[in-house]
Amino acid sequence: MTLECIDCGSKFSLATILKGRCEKCGGLLEYKIVLPKHGRVKFSGQRGFWRYKPLLPQVKNKVSLGEGGTPLHKAERLAKDLGLRKLFLKDETRNPTNSFRDRAAALMTSHALDLKYDTLVCATNGNLGASLSAYCAKAGLNCHIIVPKLVDVGKLAQMLVYDAVIEEYGNIVDEAIVKAEALAKEMNWYQATAELNPLVIEAQKTISYEIFEQLGVPDWFIASMGSGGTIYSVWKGFKELKQLGIADSLPKMVGVQPEGSASIIKTILEDRSKIAEVSKPSTHALAVLVSKPLQGKLAIKAIKESNGMALTVSDAEIFAAELQIAKLEGMFAEPASSATIAALKKLVETEKIRSEDSVVCLITGSGLKATDVLQSLTKKQKTAGFGLELSTKEKILRVLNKKDTYGYDLWKRLGKTMTRGAIYQHLNELSKRGLIVSYKKDRKKFFKITQRGKRVLRAIDDLKLLL
Repeated sequence: MTLECIDCGSKFSLATILKGRCEKCGGLLEYKIVLPKHGRVKFSGQRGFWRYKPLLPQVKNKVSLGEGGTPLHKAERLAKDLGLRKLFLKDETRNPTNSFRDRAAALMTSHALDLKYDTLVCATNGNLGASLSAYCAKAGLNCHIIVPKLVDVGKLAQMLVYDAVIEEYGNIVDEAIVKAEALAKEMNWYQATAELNPLVIEAQKTISYEIFEQLGVPDWFIASMGSGGTIYSVWKGFKELKQLGIADSLPKMVGVQPEGSASIIKTILEDRSKIAEVSKPSTHALAVLVSKPLQGKLAIKAIKESNGMALTVSDAEIFAAELQIAKLEGMFAEPASSATIAALKKLVETEKIRSEDSVVCLITGSGLKATDVLQSLTKKQKTAGFGLELSTKEKILRVLNKKDTYGYDLWKRLGKTMTRGAIYQHLNELSKRGLIVSYKKDRKKFFKITQRGKRVLRAIDDLKLLL
């Protein structure tokens, strides 16, 4: 097993996995596994993600919350409504934290324990942050999450309840990734960002293994694209099954993006050699809100190798599909997942997918994580921004509400999971807002909460009762 750069093809030892990028050209790295000969692979008798351990990068520790083994739902009513005979929904909402990212979180936290890391950091649009927070809690590890300004409220709530340290940085996940990359290097933290850790693709390819055991190989597989890694993960899984002689065919892969965040599709349509950048991406499907996907080349590779297709859908079409899935199949899918049904409808109407074709759509996460979409497609997520602003500052105020203290002590009380510079930045901002004051004692700068700060804490408690 080796690591290979997806851009220049350079090969590296497994020791370089957490560097995230090629030392020669800066490209992303991918695992290259030497597959056993035909008929030599044996899966365990257990159900779930770890059943496929023989085809995963090996780890000694095993952190699990019961991930994987999700159902392949035969969508008979939805199929009839769309004019299809064989439509299936791979329901990843049945994972422990209600998304497909639990597979990656399980593998990465296990790997982090192997390497004796105590803190993991990741940049995320939401699902991976929720998953990683839960698995770090299970493993007794610290979790530092970098999120952009726009993030689904439900996913943020999961991160908070699992006691992750949440830091807001940038407007979109592209900027948050830059921050996570820098923090991992500065603090010597385990890099768990999906785009930068090749274990994520390896974990997510198990979705293909499960589909094959549940159905076989479908004619079409449809997935939403954000950074591009998910559709490639599934394609890689199906290819490995064929290389092993287990499967005798491959599906055509369909990649879907919202109209306002469609850099991968723009790259394909304009036949560009480099991934196009959308300067101001916009969509209410926040899980796939990306400006310039780091794994866009991998997504395009999956689409082209499979003789598949790529298309865009509008937010209105996504919203309609979300309601359609819920009404006809009793499944509450998040907007990014619902985009797959919106795309399927277009492909059936244009006869690119025939009524007799078998189709699997990937439902990556639960709509319970993004309930604001059902209220209005144009409503801004004020509560999300509010929650992010308070995540660290609220903790500081609560410490000071009990006892005056100084910066270094605060850093220790908050688990040493961020830089001391970040702590002092929060203290400075709280001081400017009149929520705390400072004074000198024993040659140290102590901080004390003000009456205004205490009123803010009471207001936060009142707000939490309403949310």
